Amino acid sequence: MNVPNPDMPTLSYHTACLLQESLKCKDLFAGKSIHGRIVKSGLHFSVFLMNNLMNFYSKTGSFSYAHSVFDEMPVKTIHSWNTLLSAYSKQGKMAEANEIFNRIPNPDSVSWSTLIVGYNQMGRFKSAIKVFSEMIKERVTPSEYTMTSVLASCAAIEALYIGRKVHSFVVKFGLSNFVSVTNSLLNMYAKSGDPMMTMVIFDRMGYRDTSSLNVMVSLHMQYGQVDLAREKFERMNERDIVTWNSMIAGYNQHGYDLDALATFGNMLRDSLLFPDKFTFINALSACANLEMLKVGKQIHACIVSMQFDINGPVGNALISMYAKSGGVHIAQKIVEHAGMSNLDVIAFTSLLDGYIKLGDIEPARQIFDSLRDRDVVAWTAMIVGYLQNGLNTDALKLFRLMVRDGPKPNSFTLAAMLSVSSSFTSLSHGKQIHAIAIRTGQASSVSVNNALITMYARTGSIKYARLVFSRIHRFRDTVSWTSMIMALAQHGFGEEALELFENLLAAGVKPDHITYVGVLSACTHVGLVEQGRRYYNMMKNVHKIEPTLSHYSLMVDLLGRAGLVQEAYDFIKKMPIEPDVITWGSLLSSCKVYKNVELGRVAAERLLHIDPENSGAYSALANLYAVCGKWEDAAKTRKLMKDGGVKKEQGISWVQIKNKVHVFGADDVLHEQKDEVYKKISKIWEDIKKMGFVPDTAAVMHDLEEEVKEQMLRHHSEKLAIAFALMNTPQNTTLRIMKNLRVCNDCHSAIKFISKLSGREIILSIVEGKMQYLFDENGKRCLDDFARNGVVWTLPSRGFECYNGTK
Repeated sequence: MNVPNPDMPTLSYHTACLLQESLKCKDLFAGKSIHGRIVKSGLHFSVFLMNNLMNFYSKTGSFSYAHSVFDEMPVKTIHSWNTLLSAYSKQGKMAEANEIFNRIPNPDSVSWSTLIVGYNQMGRFKSAIKVFSEMIKERVTPSEYTMTSVLASCAAIEALYIGRKVHSFVVKFGLSNFVSVTNSLLNMYAKSGDPMMTMVIFDRMGYRDTSSLNVMVSLHMQYGQVDLAREKFERMNERDIVTWNSMIAGYNQHGYDLDALATFGNMLRDSLLFPDKFTFINALSACANLEMLKVGKQIHACIVSMQFDINGPVGNALISMYAKSGGVHIAQKIVEHAGMSNLDVIAFTSLLDGYIKLGDIEPARQIFDSLRDRDVVAWTAMIVGYLQNGLNTDALKLFRLMVRDGPKPNSFTLAAMLSVSSSFTSLSHGKQIHAIAIRTGQASSVSVNNALITMYARTGSIKYARLVFSRIHRFRDTVSWTSMIMALAQHGFGEEALELFENLLAAGVKPDHITYVGVLSACTHVGLVEQGRRYYNMMKNVHKIEPTLSHYSLMVDLLGRAGLVQEAYDFIKKMPIEPDVITWGSLLSSCKVYKNVELGRVAAERLLHIDPENSGAYSALANLYAVCGKWEDAAKTRKLMKDGGVKKEQGISWVQIKNKVHVFGADDVLHEQKDEVYKKISKIWEDIKKMGFVPDTAAVMHDLEEEVKEQMLRHHSEKLAIAFALMNTPQNTTLRIMKNLRVCNDCHSAIKFISKLSGREIILSIVEGKMQYLFDENGKRCLDDFARNGVVWTLPSRGFECYNGTK
């Protein structure tokens, strides 16, 4: 017969104490030795001691040993089950924890709470709420620990409706007096969007600790109530790291970046607290917004001295700060040290912006290719980066790759790609993007529709631009109205553009400076001088918009086109900012039309002072002399241009047929169908002359025989491109021709007759900027079909001529 040893309880207690000491040191070897001693001493029948042993093994990560101890226990209490359940739950092994929970004969409140806490800590908030619901159904009374955990889960997913139900159980079970529960309620209502209830609970609290006040500080910051947050912060007797972080983050998020940095400095100076990763992230974000590189470097030094890990969020914040503050090369070094795959989208976008400012996009692409998780934001940022850097072909290639292998494009991606199509003046590309927008459900996006209006307008399809605009009548913003006004102005529908602007004002929409660019442009095209003056004054005096160079240039153009050349010059002299090339160029063009040699000479001199190699200024002045019959002065100007090494930009027109771009220069002899093209344009020339067309030989600014002048006019690049297009496209299709220089009066008139003769609508897009030539494998420039494997890229189109035989 076994006689109980009276010293056994004391021995069990001391052994348990030894286990606790071993646990503090995480000494697994010592614990195993004690385990052996327990077995030898016959203490393994003590439930109390075996529970302690299980706890030791679970907290030192030896789950198999813990489970073995549990399996060998002859008697298991609910505490034994909960100890094992807690071991797996705290480690996030929820499948094993669930299996153990389902085996507990009668799970108590601790068992249920342990499972809820485990799900909450793993971020499986809906599962935590579901377990709580089952707990209530089983009529198990929750504890304050249960409530704090399930309320935290509701707050995390902003489940206000469920949170209110949990609140009712808090009241029912009398748990409102626990400060931890009340704080959890505060947090849940604050994060779930019910500030009124948050205030009610806070006002009713008998005791408020630091956590209570932290919630209120965070709530005020969340709703932009910076002064209220600051007031509560200053009244707090005790502040923890959450308090300081709430203030720094709130200041940063609402644009009070200097206050954010001042608060960060006060924390380092006045408290004994050490910054955590959230402190550093928000302080660095404030530095980035202010572009304060020096302060950012000081924070970096603090991070290094505290030996913070910069492979995660802190490293990304550092990269963003350096990239935005002019230290992109330092950001690159951090990337190389931390590993490119760890970059988040914010850091990548910041780096991309930094490289764009330097005009060096290749390193950004290398980082993009190395990103581990490239979401739609990263893809869009890279595409926009190419677009902002003028690399439209690269943007198009990347978009195609995204459609094939990447995430579904969002509205910002599609709006960016529509800008690319606008730059290409490629209707086919634009229509493809429109189709993708419809297929992906983005066609209702205002930003996409705004971009569609611009794309259709710049590719000459004003009808489709109008259609898109009419479909978004309920959701039009300032950009929508402006895009349509600009489109109408570009296409010569000045009066309709002005009518639309009046509708904008009647709808209560506030115009911006770009809207007024469209309005003044419309007045210029229609020649409405007085209305232009009125709108210009309205912009300054009513809408308080300070004029930019674009507005000044348009006013000069408006006055000059109307023959008020002297007034245009006087307007320039009164400008508060220095006129640019466009302003003087507008005046020079008007001087040529109205044969004002003296002012033309002044405009040309000022233009060349700004841009000495501007071939257009020399040509315009020479043409002005030629129009006025001053052939010697014209010849001297051309010689001056030649002696100065200034080369005149070649007039080039091109047309895209079956994904191939065909380019023509004046008197082009390089195209493979040149003989047929010349025969075709000669036939067209004779036919339109029979219809009443009279060649405008005054457009040839050289002292030549009339017959030679007429031959030169016949071989202008746009006429050759039209002849080629008529030969190689089906009947009744619209011809879309692009040109890099403005159209002369003779071509303008001739194309009207050609449109009527052929029964074709002809859209001629005038495109700014120099084109990019492609070269073959021998380095020879491909002139007639450059962009054989792609399309021409240009800067945005500046205007259109649409010919349908009647205009």
